[in-house]
Amino acid sequence: MRIENEIKLAFKDVLIRPRRSTLRSRSEVSLECKYTFRHSDQTWQGVPIIAANMDTTGTFEMCKALSKHKMLTAIHKHYTVDEWKKFVKENPECLDYIAVSSGTSDNDFKKLVEIVDSCKVSTICLDIANGYSEHFADTIRRVRKQFPKITIMAGNVVTGDMTEELILAGADIIKVGIGPGSVCTTRKKAGVGYPQLSAVVECADAAHALGGKVISDGGCTNPGDMAKAFGAGADYVMAGGMFAGHSESGGQLVTINGKQFKEFYGMSSATAMKKYVGKVANYRASEGKTIRVPYRGNVEFTVLDMLGGIRSACTYVGSATLEALSSRTIFIRVPMQTNEVFSRFEINMGVSGYRTSNSKENKK
Repeated sequence: MRIENEIKLAFKDVLIRPRRSTLRSRSEVSLECKYTFRHSDQTWQGVPIIAANMDTTGTFEMCKALSKHKMLTAIHKHYTVDEWKKFVKENPECLDYIAVSSGTSDNDFKKLVEIVDSCKVSTICLDIANGYSEHFADTIRRVRKQFPKITIMAGNVVTGDMTEELILAGADIIKVGIGPGSVCTTRKKAGVGYPQLSAVVECADAAHALGGKVISDGGCTNPGDMAKAFGAGADYVMAGGMFAGHSESGGQLVTINGKQFKEFYGMSSATAMKKYVGKVANYRASEGKTIRVPYRGNVEFTVLDMLGGIRSACTYVGSATLEALSSRTIFIRVPMQTNEVFSRFEINMGVSGYRTSNSKENKK
């Protein structure tokens, strides 16, 4: 046993320091990035924000909405092959902004091969909670051998050494984050995790030295957190909770006391395990929670709020492009993020990203 005394930071621990800027308007900021990947040698261009591969956010409906903004969706792994074929046939324009998710079992691999071969998907998301398993690195090697020209996302890890290991095994993009998600309870159940900002900084440094990319996966509660993740060196930001509760999200829509809510749960929660395998196995614990998110209508309004916030961050530090944001970012440690004195009196006026279920637009 040993203790590391260096302080590790989460998004809540810092703010981005403003810097001199020549930008006159947020409209001058470009959020599109262009990446070429180490192993697949593919080039991708778009806005590097990803809806997480949870069955309440990584849906085909979400993909259709986000692809209009050149944003990605990591589709959850529980769609059937026939459902994939139908979606791709009807929505071929989404292929540049979609990733097929898979686990590490032989059945997962067989299904993955069938989907990639039949649907011509160009990006794979290999996803397990604990990316430190030797078996996971072996799975990446297996998938890379099968698909030498497909871009592979893989995770999750939170340290530079394992980031390097997974890139050398064949991954192009590493998912970074253990325990920061809004419906993840790994830190409570297992006592394992890493503050997300520091994890992104350290993993990004390791990945970029090898020509790899990283995704900051989890922990973002608002557009400002997304800006901090990009500022810390993330090439992509993946979010679950920020995409939950919309028309395009999965989860049951319920009405309680006249107010509408949508179910949102972690994929290691009892809800997810009972849904897909019938029960929580007696050798493990649920490491996710199930909540009801206030219904927020179409995701379009939330997307515009996200993009507007990130553009604003860029203007504050003088970065004309999202790709340059990290080079312009200086973080300052702070004891408090915002002044919340009147938060409990806040009136939801249906502004972008926070529309109420009574907004006229949501009744159309």
